[in-house]
Amino acid sequence: MRGVLRLFVIATRYGLIEHARNRFAMLLVALFIPAWVSLVRLAISDDPVRFRLQATGGVLVANGNQITQITGALNAVTLIVGFMMFAATFSSGAFDRRLSMAGYHRVPLGLAKVACLALSAAAVAVYATVVICLQWSPRQPVLLAAALFCAATTYGALGVALGTLLRREVEGMFAIVMISVIDLALQNPIASTGANDGIVRWLPSYGAMQASVAASFSASTPLGYFAVQLAWFAGSALVGLLAFRRRTRSALPGDTRLLRRVPGRRAPARAGER
Repeated sequence: MRGVLRLFVIATRYGLIEHARNRFAMLLVALFIPAWVSLVRLAISDDPVRFRLQATGGVLVANGNQITQITGALNAVTLIVGFMMFAATFSSGAFDRRLSMAGYHRVPLGLAKVACLALSAAAVAVYATVVICLQWSPRQPVLLAAALFCAATTYGALGVALGTLLRREVEGMFAIVMISVIDLALQNPIASTGANDGIVRWLPSYGAMQASVAASFSASTPLGYFAVQLAWFAGSALVGLLAFRRRTRSALPGDTRLLRRVPGRRAPARAGER
């Protein structure tokens, strides 16, 4: 048990170092979030809009620019964390396989990715919440940060899955951008006439959007919305971990596919083969 824990700590430490070295992601965190949230405040009218909380059927009335700032913050944190996890997973694919071939247990290696995702998402979500609080006062800022965190972890897990399954970096980047933009645009009552329709229930950040609005403009505790978002995260994380297991399965004992590719080496013959 201690050995597994030690491997987990080592993998997590190096994973965080790799994220810290991603200067473009750090620049996005520092500049993109405040720039995007501030531009929304300036560009969108503060006319009141109606937003339906799907679970209760109640309708909230809030300033249009404030709701759009929430949508923009969700868009920013999902893009940034999704990018970070995709880039880290995509670039470390060959190294992960070599570690597995050398005997590094895949369980702590996979759990380290989850830990790095949680820590990165927490930092970005707290920062985005602070940026919003500097411009206006959400009624429950802690729950707002929790909702942003849940959305970020969902897209981070999606980034891990895409980084494992896709063969080209541009494919993953494009997929994350398009999913996030379509997801949040359809839930913005200013940008979409269907924002209060039942179809939004099937979008990846539906729970986070509902929880964010409820936390910002009401005194209710949106536990049901958090449960929905955590279900999306669990599904995305499961896909990502299964894809990671598939990518490193050639390191399992008895698998000779890699050995066959090594020049000058011949794989042991199977039973019944000459």
